[in-house]
Amino acid sequence: MHDGFKKYGLKSYTDEMFSIFEEINNELWRRIEQNRLTLPQLRKIRWNLVFEKIGITFDGDLFENYFCTELRKSAIFEPHALDLIQYLKTGYILCVASNGPYEQQYNRLKVGGIDAYFSHIFVSSAIGAGKPDKAFFDYCFAELKENGNEGLMPEETIIIGDSLTSDIAGGRNYGMKTCYYTKGKISESDYRWADYIVTDLSDIMKIL
Repeated sequence: MHDGFKKYGLKSYTDEMFSIFEEINNELWRRIEQNRLTLPQLRKIRWNLVFEKIGITFDGDLFENYFCTELRKSAIFEPHALDLIQYLKTGYILCVASNGPYEQQYNRLKVGGIDAYFSHIFVSSAIGAGKPDKAFFDYCFAELKENGNEGLMPEETIIIGDSLTSDIAGGRNYGMKTCYYTKGKISESDYRWADYIVTDLSDIMKIL
């Protein structure tokens, strides 16, 4: 956002603007999870909604294309993320489970240099179903069972994610163990959702 606003001569970026983007973006992704919106529809309206809310008159489609192009090039790690992946790789089969666009998500893994850590990359746009739908997890487990894990059961697996409505709800409903990463924030209501709740990714190394 900061670089794009500067590139196109828009208002000076502020953290409050990102909060507005985050609120709108999260709501649009919730609609996708509920099958009330498609990814192409999200990309068509996202930045028009953001610009309207923060009082900017600009072409939302143009900025969406810029935003997604730059996002594909970025790989900014959460604190302790690489340490966690390296730790888990020694004892677990690691898979990616994402609702984002396939090309974008795969390229970001490569840019971050972590694609080799994962045996499978499950992305909703390639599968035809997304988290929290059962069909998404059916596909993932079918692939795993066809590739040397014939007796794998959901209760033998864990999903680690930062979304209660897609990662945690989807995994829990499928019978997986769940670990909710709160990015430092937590509320009492979170405890009824996940088996484990962590505010820092390094805490997962104490659990698993």
